[in-house]
Amino acid sequence: MKNRDITCLFTLAALWGASYLFMRIGAGEFGALTMAGARAAGASLLLLPLLAARQDGGLRALRHYWKPIALVGITNSALPFVLFGFAALSINASLSAIFNAATPLYAAIIGLLWLREDISAKRATGLALGFAGVLWLAWDNASFKDGANTFATCWAIAACMAATVLYAFSAHYTRQYLANVPPLAVATGSQLISALVLAAPAVIWRPVAMPSAHAWLALLALTVICTALAYVLFFRLIAAVGASSTMTVPFLVPAFGVLWGLLFLDEIFTLKMAAGSSLIVLGTALTTGLIRYNSRTSAISTSTLTTTKL
Repeated sequence: MKNRDITCLFTLAALWGASYLFMRIGAGEFGALTMAGARAAGASLLLLPLLAARQDGGLRALRHYWKPIALVGITNSALPFVLFGFAALSINASLSAIFNAATPLYAAIIGLLWLREDISAKRATGLALGFAGVLWLAWDNASFKDGANTFATCWAIAACMAATVLYAFSAHYTRQYLANVPPLAVATGSQLISALVLAAPAVIWRPVAMPSAHAWLALLALTVICTALAYVLFFRLIAAVGASSTMTVPFLVPAFGVLWGLLFLDEIFTLKMAAGSSLIVLGTALTTGLIRYNSRTSAISTSTLTTTKL
């Protein structure tokens, strides 16, 4: 991976780490469907002018590849937005982010079954270490919301797991069928399709009372930085380094969730959290090739890690 790809990887993880906080703030007042629909519609309005202003044939590509882009919009945006919004009603942001960290495992399985991709020993080790870090953070930091009943909690967990499977599938599908399409065209088209699919449900199940200013600000941040900007980075990263490497981003999301909590919510950062975050970063580095083993000397090359500190 090039330095700009590494920067893109960590930036994307930071943005998506913040998205679970914003969803938790806004879901209770907007509802999962309305929040997801507004998020996609807002992102579409932001991305369409950018796409139209470019001279790389993005609009033409959007018209030509609208069918595969539509599928990506449903599987990578519309359904996951609703599922994670629904989960935010019953479980906390950290737990949602931790479940999302299982996405690379599903991506590896889908790659093996669908594309016959090999899982090397080094990559398997990286996945194991990353998931061990996720479990460490889950054990130390994740908890259920007060007042959430068992039935709602089980459905929330199921929603998170379904969303991660959809993310893994859409990443591989994008790599197979949309790798040569401008990333901005894929990002814009997927959000536009999501907005159209969710328009009617969002209006039908709109909130009865006007959401607070706090909830509106959360929705604005979720739309602008965690959706419009993040999905441009996401599809660019898939085109540059492939779906499997891109799907290591969720390993970093819980670590950034802890970091944002420390900086903005005055949460306590314990040694256990530090250990879990370190395992996640190490696992991601092994899986993406940021750390390379030399077969002759068994040395580890860390020169590419100098700009990737959390």
